[in-house]
Amino acid sequence: MSHEHSYEGAGVSLTKAVDVVGRLRAAVESTGAGGFGAFAGLYPLDDRRFLAASLDSIGTKPIVARERGLLRNCGADMAAHCINDVITTGAEPLFLLDYVAAARLDLDEVTELVEGAAEVCRDAGCALIGGETAELPGVYREGELDFAATCVGIVDREALIDGSRVASGDAVIGLPSAGVHANGFTLVRRVLAEEGYDGPDLLAPTRLYLDGVRRLRDAHDVRALAHVTGGGILGNLERVLPIGLRAHIDWDTWERPPVFRWLARHVAEDELRRVFNLGIGYCAVMPDPGDELVIGRIE
Repeated sequence: MSHEHSYEGAGVSLTKAVDVVGRLRAAVESTGAGGFGAFAGLYPLDDRRFLAASLDSIGTKPIVARERGLLRNCGADMAAHCINDVITTGAEPLFLLDYVAAARLDLDEVTELVEGAAEVCRDAGCALIGGETAELPGVYREGELDFAATCVGIVDREALIDGSRVASGDAVIGLPSAGVHANGFTLVRRVLAEEGYDGPDLLAPTRLYLDGVRRLRDAHDVRALAHVTGGGILGNLERVLPIGLRAHIDWDTWERPPVFRWLARHVAEDELRRVFNLGIGYCAVMPDPGDELVIGRIE
């Protein structure tokens, strides 16, 4: 089959997203915020601690998941995605807030989403303290819904991980994903229109990496952490590396889950790397990786 599909062709421009972020920077930094573009924003709580916060939405995955009876997975995605972003700073998650909106809300669907999020929050020791539901006819397409969440965590200054100590020669280690997770589904839906796929790794919820990150920090000098979301492995590592350094990835180090072999029949390799996690859902940068899965080096 021909490699003809791209994210932009499916309706999503990563280039435009970068441009938007650039234009927003001045407004955000004018409020006194720093670290713009990182996975989580930092706010000095006192002279010893930072609050770390991140907000994200589930995107178009529910369009595929709802018709297969797997909306609960999307709720789990949302909580795991936000918690995974916050812990890139070295923070421990404290609480989550969620937002569900649709033209007309279906109570059963909202319950599935919130229950999925609550399950992940329980696993993470993160309180789901509230949220908002909104009916917005005319804003949302009939029959579709949107799910978003914010996670707040806390980290001591001495435990903060910000990538500033990363050096040339450091190893990039990878933690496996459960599959597509929650990014790239606009492109996935375009491919599904041509060829079906029923493997569990298509809609498996985003893996929660909290325990994995704790284990790595206990055993290694972790200098940077990256959650592999939209933008792929390299795009997300760039967000935590100092200027002048880049990651070189050995793409043959690990075996990709079957869903990415299916996508590869329709999407070119460079686009796969730019959009999807390809089986690596989280990265850590450290000088001495020991027995961890090394997928690249810092140059």
